[in-house]
Amino acid sequence: MVKYGLDYTRCRWILPLLLGIGVIFGIIALAGRGWLESQTLPYVHQASLWESCTRSGPGVPWTCESLMGYAWGRAAAATYLVGFLLLVICFALAIIAFAIDTLRFNFIRGIGGLLFVAAVFSIMGLVIYPVKFSSEIDMVGINMFSWAYGFGWTTAIMEICLGFFFCCLPNYEDQILGNVKPTYFYSSP
Repeated sequence: MVKYGLDYTRCRWILPLLLGIGVIFGIIALAGRGWLESQTLPYVHQASLWESCTRSGPGVPWTCESLMGYAWGRAAAATYLVGFLLLVICFALAIIAFAIDTLRFNFIRGIGGLLFVAAVFSIMGLVIYPVKFSSEIDMVGINMFSWAYGFGWTTAIMEICLGFFFCCLPNYEDQILGNVKPTYFYSSP
């Protein structure tokens, strides 16, 4: 990306594309029912960010209880949702920033800062959930935090990494825009 500059059309959209993938992972985490699942027989427990479902045995319908009745459930959902909304805002700002012919590098650094704030909110929700869930909800057998919870952590890690990229990109403004004269280390005999 630095070799060709951000005017190279295929490289220009890499960071917004990665933000878009982070948004998709965040949607999967918010909508997924696999935050917590029973690991061994009997498979009697599964939970999402929004509700906890149990059943007495195989073939019996699930009985679900909303986690919004707990203060920690509302806090976990709210903080993760705020982090996700900030990620969506960063995605929209990145598309705007990279669609403009002349890049505004201070604007890009602001997107990086906002991504770090989004990561803090996401991580707060991802930490509140397992700590309070395991201490306040009765669980039977061996349970594991599963795939949707993993997508939540993947989103948070992507927010941190992309925040570094967006913050560091303006440091190479001259190289990206092609304003630096290349240095050759070849000397003729």
